[in-house]
Amino acid sequence: MPGAFVQLLLFLGVTGLGVYWFAKAVYHRYLYVKLGQPVDWNGRVKHNLREFMGQVFGQTKLMKDRKSGIMHLVIFYGFLILQLGAIDIIFKGLAGYSLPIPGFAAFELLQEVTVASILIAMGYAAYRRYGEKLKRLKRGWKPSLVLFFIYSLMLSVLFTQAFSRLREGLEPSWHAPFSSLIAMPFEWLGMSTGAATVLYVISWWAHLLILLAFLVYVPQSKHFHLITAPLNIILRRTEPVGRLRKLDLEDEEAESFGVGKIEDLTQKQLVDLYACVECGRCTNVCPAASTGKWLSPMHMITKMRDHLTEKGAAVTSKSPWAPAFAFSGVQTHAMQLEGQDLGAWNGAGITDIGATMQAQTQSWLPVADGRAPGELELVGDVMSESEIWACTTCRNCEDQCPVGNEHVDKIIDMRRFLVLTQGSMPHDGQRALQNIERQSNPWGISRNDRIKWVQEVDPEGVLNVPTVKDNPNFDVLFFVGSMGSYDNRSRKVTRAFVRLMNEAGVNFAILGNEEKNSGDTPRRMGNEFLFQQLCEENIRTFQKYNVRKIVTTCPHTYNTLKNEYPEFGLEAEVLHHSELLDELVRHSRIVPKHTVSERVTYHDSCYLGRYNNVYDQPRNVLRAIQGVELLEMERTRENGMCCGAGGGMMWMEETAGKRVNLARTEQALEVKPTVISSACPFCLTMMEDGTKLLNTEESVQTRDIAELLELAVFGPVSSGDKEAVTV
Repeated sequence: MPGAFVQLLLFLGVTGLGVYWFAKAVYHRYLYVKLGQPVDWNGRVKHNLREFMGQVFGQTKLMKDRKSGIMHLVIFYGFLILQLGAIDIIFKGLAGYSLPIPGFAAFELLQEVTVASILIAMGYAAYRRYGEKLKRLKRGWKPSLVLFFIYSLMLSVLFTQAFSRLREGLEPSWHAPFSSLIAMPFEWLGMSTGAATVLYVISWWAHLLILLAFLVYVPQSKHFHLITAPLNIILRRTEPVGRLRKLDLEDEEAESFGVGKIEDLTQKQLVDLYACVECGRCTNVCPAASTGKWLSPMHMITKMRDHLTEKGAAVTSKSPWAPAFAFSGVQTHAMQLEGQDLGAWNGAGITDIGATMQAQTQSWLPVADGRAPGELELVGDVMSESEIWACTTCRNCEDQCPVGNEHVDKIIDMRRFLVLTQGSMPHDGQRALQNIERQSNPWGISRNDRIKWVQEVDPEGVLNVPTVKDNPNFDVLFFVGSMGSYDNRSRKVTRAFVRLMNEAGVNFAILGNEEKNSGDTPRRMGNEFLFQQLCEENIRTFQKYNVRKIVTTCPHTYNTLKNEYPEFGLEAEVLHHSELLDELVRHSRIVPKHTVSERVTYHDSCYLGRYNNVYDQPRNVLRAIQGVELLEMERTRENGMCCGAGGGMMWMEETAGKRVNLARTEQALEVKPTVISSACPFCLTMMEDGTKLLNTEESVQTRDIAELLELAVFGPVSSGDKEAVTV
């Protein structure tokens, strides 16, 4: 009895201390998150509940990588199942008997099978990291520590149960197969009850101490995601994915615009940092990291997390570590790029994240000059400009992230700081924005020439292309966009789409020279001022002509008009031309009559697919064309690789590694197509340039879906004839 009382006191003391350290570590990180900008959380839980259930309990995002998804599913549900078993083990060690659980034999069997399953799953996890050596996974003492915790915790369960059986003199049992197996050698050796009792107590305390140590470790490691990931998912934004925050540019009290300090991020963005599980899935699909650029979405999140923790501790005077005395020598970290040069592409295969992963690891180091966290610049010391300007804003990282992190908005916020506050951006990007500001197009061609495409693609006046003044009773406004108006290659797509609308009897009109640039490029490049100016001018024009329905051939324009203009007052339905063409074909208003014998692989535009979930409509159009054999690339639909033009990269040169469009074209050529098709003028340009770089432009053509449908509807003609495109 005295021994039991002492054990109870020790249990209460040790458990209380462990829970206190855990709560302290969590609370201090909560204080760091509170340093961020306030967020309106209202309505988020109700809106996100269904997705929360699917992602947390269905593990839907994790299953995008089926092998690791199944592994994680076993571990996740295994730990849930073992919670009651852990309570039973602790209770029995204190009270001397088990909890009165109905069907205890089945419960005991379930516990042991679950422990064995977790051990197998963790063995596979170790193999993936250290045997298979997946490049996206970090290696070192931290991942090894987690393996040690889980393995030792599972083994302590089995040994506690085994010595409990020996102490009680129980025979081997089918409902305790593994603990019975462990107990057998000791029983054969004639272990006494006293010895079994001592080893039981040791195993019981080992189980408790490992459990509490793991509990304290969780908030101080990437395993904080056990708490923050569910919160991150259920508290995610409710507006359309990828929509950027509207800046109040008239705020006279604002000292800067964009994010120049870690506390300029919103509290939700800071929760993102603590939700990261460091699985590397984001970096693995990042077009920048995959082609040898500096940007690694995972390292961006972890570097900002480290910086938040270090600066938060300095600002609040609350140590992030528990027990604090054990971490007195923790240093401040920063990017140190001296001697780090990614240089020319030397990767293995079409894409390779190895160089980026290695460079990021080697450059994130303790500061050597003794600077405090508050003296470090977020843009410069934590995130380099090379990383910030490498992003194509494709959102593949966000689509793959199993904890709901958003990466793109953070990068755009830092670009805003560079452009609006510091006046810094790459020269070629600056030139494009100056041209948009002066002439409303990236090339600087006269704004009065925007409508010239009509005459130049149709000098004989065969097409019917009315302006809003010519046809004031139009049903659909065709927003041609800068690419469709000025770029010679994209004009062919514009012409094909106009012919198809005429064939279907669509009552449309264009704005002509009254049309402005949509503002997508300025916004993604950080010039929110120019975007808002263009947005407001376009909306006034839409209202002037009572526009109620808009169609465009550019996914970037489509996304901006559909998802971002409404915040500024637009009230109109917005369609992409692939959606309209799909509808017209389904209702037999357009009938493909001619055979187009081509092997076609379709490249998904990021702003059409991941931003707006338009995957089937363009494929439906292609399937409606007789003779087309539709081929899917290995990376397709939600996981399709970016062409490299988004986020303003269309107007900037890539200076490191391999060109993104070259890698994507190589992926397309793997399926041996005769035509690479897309539904985006940016993608079409990049893929066409890719075929030229690979010297395959003679055997593999690039065509928009509208051009292929035009060919199927009107038939092939000679290249000198203006009636149709030749394929």
